[in-house]
Amino acid sequence: MQKVCIKSLVENGSVESRRYYLARRTIMEMLSDRGYQVPDMHAELRRSLADFRAEFGNHPEADRLRITAHRASHPSRKILAIFCEGFQTRKQHAVGILSQIVNKEMLDKVILIVQSKMNSYAQKVLDEYPVKVETFLITDLLVNISKHFLEPKYEILSLEEKNKLLKQYEIEDKQLPMMLESDAIARYYGLEKGQVVKVSYADGIPHSLVSYRCVV
Repeated sequence: MQKVCIKSLVENGSVESRRYYLARRTIMEMLSDRGYQVPDMHAELRRSLADFRAEFGNHPEADRLRITAHRASHPSRKILAIFCEGFQTRKQHAVGILSQIVNKEMLDKVILIVQSKMNSYAQKVLDEYPVKVETFLITDLLVNISKHFLEPKYEILSLEEKNKLLKQYEIEDKQLPMMLESDAIARYYGLEKGQVVKVSYADGIPHSLVSYRCVV
């Protein structure tokens, strides 16, 4: 049996580049699942960590990693995902990031991928921005939670589908089981209060189970 040197199993690249690589893949899948067309997504997802490092380096510049995707149903509308360098979480940092965004009137949302949580002053800047700004810790994006084999299938109901469901069962949305807006899955899909999600459980269950949840 051929002996393997343990040194050959040690990754030579930086932890930083690996985190960016994994988080960027998750963001691409997230935007696609939200109904956006991500440029060259399939090629990007096939890219290996080694290829990522070859293009972006062992210490990637965050500005080169940003992603702009257009809504499939409305191509003139877009979403912007920005990777933030370092652990700056102050008001000046938030102002600096948002001041670089152009044509914000065409944006649906802005997603900031940060190294640590924004402080209350920085968060206030984000909350007052004319376009909704979502923040995700990079460590929360190293694994795509929606791809876990135990996760059920989620389908976001349109307003018409929601009203049809409520009429069918003669109920109000507040009578449906709840899903918090802060729930990890709700954040992944960018759900907002009042939206209804169809949740289907199938794998490993003899008969598929379906339930509905209203985001609160």
